[in-house]
Amino acid sequence: MASLNPDRRMQIYGALLMLPAAVLLATFAYLPTIATLINSLFLPGFRGEPASFVGLENYALLIEDDTFWQVARNNLFYAVGTIPTSIALALGMALFVNARLPGRGFVRMAYFTPTILPMIAAANIWMFFYAPQIGLFNTLLEGIGVPGVNWLGDPAVALSSVIVMTVWKEAGFFMIFYLAALQGIPPELEEASNLEGTSRWSFFWRVTFPLLMPTTLFVLINALINAVRVVDHLFIMTKGGPNNATNLLLYYVYENAFSFFDRTYAATITVVILLVLAVVATVKFTVLDRRTHYQ
Repeated sequence: MASLNPDRRMQIYGALLMLPAAVLLATFAYLPTIATLINSLFLPGFRGEPASFVGLENYALLIEDDTFWQVARNNLFYAVGTIPTSIALALGMALFVNARLPGRGFVRMAYFTPTILPMIAAANIWMFFYAPQIGLFNTLLEGIGVPGVNWLGDPAVALSSVIVMTVWKEAGFFMIFYLAALQGIPPELEEASNLEGTSRWSFFWRVTFPLLMPTTLFVLINALINAVRVVDHLFIMTKGGPNNATNLLLYYVYENAFSFFDRTYAATITVVILLVLAVVATVKFTVLDRRTHYQ
């Protein structure tokens, strides 16, 4: 090391600092991805026989799987229901608690409280809200003379009920990012707009919202990932039912891997999910990121 020039020594030093993170990333991200891709090309062996290579046969079966397409439609509806609603609600809450209002620290804490609850605990709370006979929502409906609803047992409303719970859980988390971004906007911009007589609505759309676009993109990507990796509260609340009405992609992977013991088919679905996310990431880094940061 002593014979190396300072620049080379600094490069080696930086590489050594990155080595632990690179090992962890390779162990828990890249290697499992490669193993999943390889497993998707096999059929499981039965009675101790080794797995047999079938190439793209699992993908052909996936295309013909009606349940998979129902689950994919469910996930699309779930994403459309949760992502824009959570982002809009988070932005509204951030604007509200960023203003000068009495007790805003308490309001911020109240908005953020659902975020710190474990998903299993939140799911159990909402199961009480949705319970057919003794649930809070049906009790309120019956109090005004409206018949109760089987929120989690009726295929027509079950997925919407899960969406409501997810928005309640995620909006406070996204609010924190918007609040930090709002506090980073120079106050001189608002003072100048007040001198010009600009309305609050015009100032928001022409100044505040454009400056929040990097944060919006960050929140959008996180919301999209959250919409795909749903397992735990489905396991507690509906187990994908009734009749696959609330079954989503990652829970379908869980079912195939651990309930039906078809690991190779689960790997096939996982590869398809990864490909979709890769396409979204490519669009993000090649198109949206440049426009968001006004480059």
